[in-house]
Amino acid sequence: MSRPHTFTPPPCAHARQLRTARGDFAVLDASPSTVSRGTALLLPGYTGSKEDFIALLEPLSAAGYRTVAVDGRGQYETDGTDRQETYAQGELARDVLAQAAALGAPDDGTVHLVGHSLGGQIARAAVLLDAAPFRSLTLMSSGPAEVAEAQQLKVKVLSDALTALTMAEVWEAMRALDPPEDAATDGEALRRRWLRHRPAQLIATGRQLATEPDRVAELAAVPLPVHVLSGERDDTWPVPLLDEMAQRLGARRTRIAGAEHSPNTDRPEETAAALVGFWNSL
Repeated sequence: MSRPHTFTPPPCAHARQLRTARGDFAVLDASPSTVSRGTALLLPGYTGSKEDFIALLEPLSAAGYRTVAVDGRGQYETDGTDRQETYAQGELARDVLAQAAALGAPDDGTVHLVGHSLGGQIARAAVLLDAAPFRSLTLMSSGPAEVAEAQQLKVKVLSDALTALTMAEVWEAMRALDPPEDAATDGEALRRRWLRHRPAQLIATGRQLATEPDRVAELAAVPLPVHVLSGERDDTWPVPLLDEMAQRLGARRTRIAGAEHSPNTDRPEETAAALVGFWNSL
């Protein structure tokens, strides 16, 4: 779980509903503070939310990029159903295409798409459906196929718990397993976020993480610039596996020193600089 240090957006951003052809999505929308260089759409990971990108909003907007972080269907402040089939990867990918269309003229190729972890695999699926709306794709701590075996086990345990317990009961169980340093940084805002996730969304997307096929060859065939960004350590997808994926894609590769699975919260300034450097190079 990404742990943003704050749930309060900076002055450059405001919380709103993004109205699309596939429904409304809760977003944090940060306006550029200089001449606009483009738009970035940021997709959070498993159990995450748009707030995971709060620390990126100010530096990205200062560099001239309108930055929109979104809660996906059934995540935190975006509504969802209790039916797992509504969170099939193809459905979530079509949501992303609708979000991109709502941010600009459809198929204008001006949106830089960024997906963290699960969000990266959803972003990849969206690009494979239709790459036309996008200027680039950044896969942040998001691997070529299923998560590591230890993470598959964690996802299964969580999914089993979600079928038998309430969200509040599962939260208390997770907190009891947290190391002391993590427990000390958690707050009521994280609990509120957890309680507003739809269990069906977590079960369905958890299954996707545990069974995702390798689609790197498909993505390599798409004429879109790709950036593989991660921390220097990652227990969800081993960093050497991400290195190999970047080579297979012919992608730009960035490792953020001092960061682990969530460079967006571990080292936000360095992560923002890497994103801006990639986008500006295009």
